[in-house]
Amino acid sequence: MAAALQEELLEVGYAGTTIERIARRAGVAKTTLYRRWGSVGQLVVDLFHEAAAVEIPVADTGSLEGDLRALARSAVTLLLHPRSRAVFDIVVGEAVHDEAARAALTDFFAGRVANAAPIVARAVARGEIPANTDAAEVIRQLGAPYYARLYITGDPIGEADADRAAAVTAMAARAGLLA
Repeated sequence: MAAALQEELLEVGYAGTTIERIARRAGVAKTTLYRRWGSVGQLVVDLFHEAAAVEIPVADTGSLEGDLRALARSAVTLLLHPRSRAVFDIVVGEAVHDEAARAALTDFFAGRVANAAPIVARAVARGEIPANTDAAEVIRQLGAPYYARLYITGDPIGEADADRAAAVTAMAARAGLLA
């Protein structure tokens, strides 16, 4: 179902995607989709929940800034991929007024923070940052610049933005500002 949904989103966008088109592409009855999901939005939210459950490998480069850079570059690469971006854009848009989409987005970010927490633990163990550094705050600060560019200002993002976010976040963590 995920592949059919993603193909529809890429081909006709969210506004043009219908349960009927997804069912036809997937080779299933539309009643099956309506019974399970009820709407395209809920199907997208379910797909997003599945994506949130996938753990992303967290690099161990030997330094906080290197680890953060690798993580930020990975996130930016994902956000620049057309299929991922299409689904992400929809969930972000739906989260404003739909509780299920909000929950999916919240779960997604909570999973990403938990997955990346070892970066902060390793940096504390190496003595790079204070022991009371808040891992969740480090990861939120890392992502904020490129998500703001995408969803607030509409500016493009790239590897340089990931690198800058990593450098600034590492500097803030070393200064004890993310405790």
